[in-house]
Amino acid sequence: MSKDFPWFQSYPNGIEHEIDPSRYSSILDILDKSISEFRDYTAFENMGKKITYGELDGLSRQFSSYLQNVAKLQKGDRIALQMPNCLQYPVALFGALRAGLIVVNTNPLYTPREMKHQFNDSGTVAIVIVANFASQLEEIIDETSIKTIIVTELGDLLGGIKKVVVNFVVKRIKKMVPAYHLPNAVSFNHALNEGKKNVFAQPEITLKDVAFLQYTGGTTGVAKGATLSHGNICANIMQGDQWFLNTERGNELVVTALPLYHIFALTVNCFLMFSLGAHNLLITNPRDMKAFLKDLKKVKMTVFTAVNTLFNGLLNQPEFSSVDFSQLKYSIGGGMAVQSSVAKHWHEVTGHPLAEGYGLSETSPLLTCNPLDGTERMGTIGLPVSSTELCIMDEGGNQLSVGEVGEICARGPQVMEGYWQRPDETKETFFGDWFRTGDIGQMDEDGFFKIVDRKKDMILVSGFNVYPNEIEDVIVSHDKVLEAAAIGVPDERTTEAVKVFVVKKDPSLTKEEVMEYCKEDLTNYKRPKHIEFVTELPKSNVGKIIRRKLREQEG
Repeated sequence: MSKDFPWFQSYPNGIEHEIDPSRYSSILDILDKSISEFRDYTAFENMGKKITYGELDGLSRQFSSYLQNVAKLQKGDRIALQMPNCLQYPVALFGALRAGLIVVNTNPLYTPREMKHQFNDSGTVAIVIVANFASQLEEIIDETSIKTIIVTELGDLLGGIKKVVVNFVVKRIKKMVPAYHLPNAVSFNHALNEGKKNVFAQPEITLKDVAFLQYTGGTTGVAKGATLSHGNICANIMQGDQWFLNTERGNELVVTALPLYHIFALTVNCFLMFSLGAHNLLITNPRDMKAFLKDLKKVKMTVFTAVNTLFNGLLNQPEFSSVDFSQLKYSIGGGMAVQSSVAKHWHEVTGHPLAEGYGLSETSPLLTCNPLDGTERMGTIGLPVSSTELCIMDEGGNQLSVGEVGEICARGPQVMEGYWQRPDETKETFFGDWFRTGDIGQMDEDGFFKIVDRKKDMILVSGFNVYPNEIEDVIVSHDKVLEAAAIGVPDERTTEAVKVFVVKKDPSLTKEEVMEYCKEDLTNYKRPKHIEFVTELPKSNVGKIIRRKLREQEG
């Protein structure tokens, strides 16, 4: 790291400026060391059921054995994990990585169209999916290369009567499992039992091997897979470890309400906390605030990570102030900007500051974080983490001076090598070895960075990237639509919401028809919240729709 950068002298005391990227041989090396040290400690807890580091080790090896010996999957094959936070996720995750597979994290709420694109683009050949969404898979399974299907019900690892009760309530009482027909599917517990009958032989895995295809739209366009290696993830785990001062190995309790398929929760909540021997409380449905608060009241959390909307949602629950914050050390917001009013309110209620971090799927994700020693700077995304350089560049790739506004660019061992099988888009995303984040920002005299705008037209809804092209493509496929343009507009609950301007082809078209049509092909957070019919859209002299003018029109 160059000493010429202002932040070099601004690091909190105790944080090293550099990490050793070769310290571990793979993600598995980190996992195995923690399992050996914390074998009898609680690793994960969900719905009142706890599993230890040792139990997770055994279950994940059984799952690896099934993938290798029964499913006959080979090192480098892609496997999709499509489930919310539950005990099966870390078992399947660690098992897949042990078998040398590449994990394709998939949002359980994706529509069949979104699933098909991701599975086909990645070349996914196997999937672990929660039964609640298996009917979606049924619709597109014949149009993919998936041969191995493992279906799990939410209560499968809870054991005993609790497993039976939870699965019955979810399926029969709450009716959350639509009927599906996947004749070649096997149950998760069947896979574990079959794996136990065979001997697992772990393949050689190095830092250069790909661990994840983390799908994102980048700054524009259709979703594509950020290729994250074992080395990328290991580096980010070590960088996070440097930043979390005063952690006590084997004595931390992290609340994981963010879904583990999201890159922030995957690296920070799952891998980093596992490396520290933490007790990880998995929240399956954080939208159920009453149940969420009930879980929070049972523990003394030391680490809490979330997005702005979740912090704000909790703060608006009257009972939240009765949660025990006496052991809380770190509250970190990521995935979207933390609003100043929310950070201030959080500090007032909990007695602890809310620090903001920043990163992308392409960077594993952590690039910067505010200091966690009480010297955070509200309104900024903090300082670069160890062995990471950030700068501000203009459109020509020239570095700008302190205070000047331009594109935030980064380099470090956590930055991906590129997008899966997309060399042209990869090339466009780099200035030499500097990764172009697509975010517009500036650096102050002390090296703290601030985001002032987003490049292109990406919309950020509750921490998820939403891309106008995708929304517009869906809407204009409606027979009654001539043209459409999507932008983001301010929203108190989700930071931004999607607004679509529609030019009718058929005068009878209604807003309700457009809304209903979007449900078929767009997951909830991508659907427009606002629809406005217009007679024409602003365009350039070559006919390109100018979304900027629509945003200006909205004020």
